[in-house]
Amino acid sequence: MYRRAVARPLPEPDPAPLETDDVRVVGIGTAVWAVLFLVLLPFRARLVATGHGWWLWTCLVGTLLGLVGVGYCRRRRAAIGRDRAASEVAPPAREPLP
Repeated sequence: MYRRAVARPLPEPDPAPLETDDVRVVGIGTAVWAVLFLVLLPFRARLVATGHGWWLWTCLVGTLLGLVGVGYCRRRRAAIGRDRAASEVAPPAREPLP
């Protein structure tokens, strides 16, 4: 059998990436984990007795990993800033002399 040719729309180009403040986003998430840890800490005995002691440690690990993430995002932001500054300051390339 013959197939009919179906007109397919051309794919649209990808949108430009959004500029976000990743340090703030990760910092807020880290703060939430830390607050949850502190809220659950007084109830540790009850959580362990009911089999939910892992909730406390999940909050602690979330806080620690969040601190690692904040450090990573700060270094990334600094590297992006250095790269932008270097590309703006770099002199134009010269052609070699004959």
